[in-house]
Amino acid sequence: MGAMKPWNPDTTAVDGFSGEPGRIDVEHVRALREQFVDFMLGYKFAIDEITTKINILREDFNSTHEYNPIEHVGSRLKSPESVLEKVQRKNYPMNLAAIRENVLDIAGVRVVCSFISDIAAIRDMLAGQEDITVLEERDYITHRKPNGYQSLHLIVSIPVFRSARTERIPVEIQIRTIAMDFWASLEHKIYYKYRGEVPPNLRSDLAQAAEVATQLDEKMEALHRQVDRTAQVRSSPADSLDLSALYDNLAADRSAHPGPS
Repeated sequence: MGAMKPWNPDTTAVDGFSGEPGRIDVEHVRALREQFVDFMLGYKFAIDEITTKINILREDFNSTHEYNPIEHVGSRLKSPESVLEKVQRKNYPMNLAAIRENVLDIAGVRVVCSFISDIAAIRDMLAGQEDITVLEERDYITHRKPNGYQSLHLIVSIPVFRSARTERIPVEIQIRTIAMDFWASLEHKIYYKYRGEVPPNLRSDLAQAAEVATQLDEKMEALHRQVDRTAQVRSSPADSLDLSALYDNLAADRSAHPGPS
């Protein structure tokens, strides 16, 4: 598995000050801002690349299959403030190379599926593409988080071809079912409302809701498999067999050996 090659432009004097204490070098700050904007633009392009790949899969499924596992796709790009706050909180070096190396969730894409089995299928389709390198995989479905959160997280690296250079950019891809996504959305709203200090009774209710969501996913998966088996039987090649010869044979046999009237 190939490691990402960090892009490291001028990372010296990142504090935004000139050599003279107490005075801000405005030109230096402007240059830093421009570098950081360009740096973040690479992540925006990486999101575009990944979402294009997923949308191609969606259209392909719609065209060539009776069933499309991809319900909908979303994406988000961390704000510059959020990125820098995380760098400071984690005590990473305050330069672009360190951010590229350590902050792997700047660009995020979420794929929502109908059924649990779709998650592995989409994961394999994306990981199997030649220009995507899976750097890390976190299975929060098999190993659910204590609060009830479920999702499959992939950290992938993808090339972004720019006018003057090619960069490999990390993107976090989350793949989950509709039920998992509904629960995660509600959990996020609750934690935001209580600023992370959620009362114990609500945490307990969230955990119970996560269990209900899991049971719903398992029930829907069982129904999906049942429908699939029925469809396979109905579409079996045996359905198109011409039974005329068998009928003629049976009719002739009955004429030669008539039964009791």
